[in-house]
Amino acid sequence: MGTSVFLGMSGGVDSALSAALLVERGYDVHAVYMRNWSRDLPGFKCTWADDLADAERVAVTLGVDLEVWDCEREYKETVVDYLVDSYARGLTPNPDVMCNQTVKFGTFAERAFAEGADLVATGHYARTLPPAAPGAPAGLLRAADEHKDQTYFLWRVDGRTLARTLFPVGDVPSKAEVRRMCAERGLGIESKPDSDGICFIGEVGIRPFLLDVLSRRAGDVVEWETGRVLGRHEGAFLFTVGQRKGLDLGGGPARYVVATDVGQNVVYVTADKACPGLWTSELTLSDVRFVAGRPPEDGTYQVRVRHTGALREARVEKVGPAAGEPLRLRVRFPEPVRTVAPGQSCVIYDGLACLGGGMVEKDPRTLPEFARA
Repeated sequence: MGTSVFLGMSGGVDSALSAALLVERGYDVHAVYMRNWSRDLPGFKCTWADDLADAERVAVTLGVDLEVWDCEREYKETVVDYLVDSYARGLTPNPDVMCNQTVKFGTFAERAFAEGADLVATGHYARTLPPAAPGAPAGLLRAADEHKDQTYFLWRVDGRTLARTLFPVGDVPSKAEVRRMCAERGLGIESKPDSDGICFIGEVGIRPFLLDVLSRRAGDVVEWETGRVLGRHEGAFLFTVGQRKGLDLGGGPARYVVATDVGQNVVYVTADKACPGLWTSELTLSDVRFVAGRPPEDGTYQVRVRHTGALREARVEKVGPAAGEPLRLRVRFPEPVRTVAPGQSCVIYDGLACLGGGMVEKDPRTLPEFARA
């Protein structure tokens, strides 16, 4: 028997090609479909059964075993509850970041290794740098396809787990090439569309989902510059910084969300794209983590604050920590950038290497002066 690899197979194009490449490279492949969410939502039928059927067809084609692992409890507790709690506190979370840490490279990887896997693999667009010594953490590198690169969602994965992880499509130069390679191998999956958005919400969208799990609470939409009430909303938790659609303010100029105050249940908006609340020169990060387990030295790095967003040069410095407090980071940009929604990930890079990152804290300066404590 060759090296044993447990592959997370989602029923999508990327994990299908990953399975084929692993088989071709001589690995003993054991495919696993992680059932993370199977509940239908109002207006949306969960596609998990269809995805499983696609994964089963690919597994049969390749002659590999496929198991279904029930990860719904862990997913609910560490991803869904995290998302709902974050929105309730006025944050805009990245559920895929938490899913990778707690489910795919948590529950799945831990069980795989316990059942005898030498390595685990997924269809993520990423690459690893081998560890410098046995037992040391691996590095995390951006994928060959910069547009599809998913290291933005992997920054919380521990480097020691990455040392036992394979990303077979990480070196493939484009999604078009991935699809071509699937077709070439007769996998029958090459035309399947990419999944977009939050996987368990699907086409229903985040707003109906939140209104299904959180109570409506009517409040005011207020002009950032003047304090004038422009309209009403169903809950400040429904809005995120920079949002333009869904304000329902009738005619007039397009307006953008500058800040939300879930405590007072107020949404602040502006029609001025140059509004100071929409721009910032620094971010403060909490809940920081690093692939190597330790923070880099203070210095100039590249950071990304949105998936597929531009890599921007910034000065990254440690803040504290004071006695008994966790480490935080300050990120300073040489020129102002668009304000980042609190709760989003800010991921730090040194060239191709993804070092880690943190969660963007709320900046009180985004509130209008008349609303600051």
